[in-house]
Amino acid sequence: MDILVINCGSSSLKFQLINMADENVLAKGVVEEIGKNSKITFKKNEDKTYYEKLISNHEDAVKEVINFLLGGVIKSVDEIDAIGHRIVHGGEKFTESVIVDENVIDEIIACSDLAPLHNPAHVSGIKACQKLFPNKKMVVVFDTAFHQTMKKEAYLYPLPYEYYEKYKIRKYGFHGTSHKYVSKRASEILGKDVTELNLITCHLGNGSSLTAIEKGKSVNTTMGFTPLAGLMMGTRCGDIDPAIITYLMKKENLTVEKMDEILNKKSGLLGLSGVSSDCREVEKEAWENNNERAQIALDKLGFRIKEYLGAYIAIMNGVDAIIFTGGLGENSPETREFVCRNLDHIGIILDKEKNKIRGKEAIISIENSKIKILVVPTNEELMIARETKELIS
Repeated sequence: MDILVINCGSSSLKFQLINMADENVLAKGVVEEIGKNSKITFKKNEDKTYYEKLISNHEDAVKEVINFLLGGVIKSVDEIDAIGHRIVHGGEKFTESVIVDENVIDEIIACSDLAPLHNPAHVSGIKACQKLFPNKKMVVVFDTAFHQTMKKEAYLYPLPYEYYEKYKIRKYGFHGTSHKYVSKRASEILGKDVTELNLITCHLGNGSSLTAIEKGKSVNTTMGFTPLAGLMMGTRCGDIDPAIITYLMKKENLTVEKMDEILNKKSGLLGLSGVSSDCREVEKEAWENNNERAQIALDKLGFRIKEYLGAYIAIMNGVDAIIFTGGLGENSPETREFVCRNLDHIGIILDKEKNKIRGKEAIISIENSKIKILVVPTNEELMIARETKELIS
């Protein structure tokens, strides 16, 4: 069974074609800057193709993917058994992945107020695939669905309750597909069923979130009503005193749009360091050039992760393992070491030699560490493919 995984952004389309017999990726790629002279990168095995071409919309992007696949990956579109779509926001309606029908599409559109940049693009991708693959079953997998097991005390905000009733203002959480994948994979590595474990998954990258997973279910997560909440990230501020927003708007005479840009695109590592949103560049500036602001930014990043780590250990009354994933979590031994430093009194003891890895699965705690520490590279596309296979089967 071959499953095509589609991930449509506001102006991009990523794909992977996965053979589910061995879960091997047959081809993958991305079409960027849709709506103009697009940048297109496709890969098959070790062969990489790059070119630029006018791609007007998501339907044209799907056509470009099909043409590439027919150019040596598959002989006919009939070889594609199903299509799985990543959807950022499913609101409260979707607690799990579902097969696409018109009612599902209408519900995704209804959630567009909660994800105005993403959900309309997802719908464009679905409709393009319906047109170009009229007889194929399609499945949608929601970033928010995994977190729908949170209880009200975790997801409600202490605002007038009417705003929840009228506008569904609550914590939704994101990165759910990643948190679900790495928690299941970690349980396999540890030789236990995920329902037997309490885990904290740390998805750290340009966008970052932690999730407390109790017996296989999300009980709390750092991102909230939007992905802006929680941890400090590449350009996002994470949790701050909300009064700062109105204070700055008055002092700087800022519009709502400008304030939103500052919080989402000019804060985080970039805002504190003044160097970059890329942790690697901030580390280089801090360690090679003794840049104080860059070092403060790194310290703040690690400090905020440790804050949530302690909170989630408390709400689950202890944990069995902590899992690092995402671009930063998988590839920065320094970040992992900072987060785990001085936690031996609660049973978290890092093995510094084992920690010297990048992008590989490993247990990086010492043998007798009460709480295990793992690195598990995430694979959201494979998780989407697995859920698609399960539903259509």
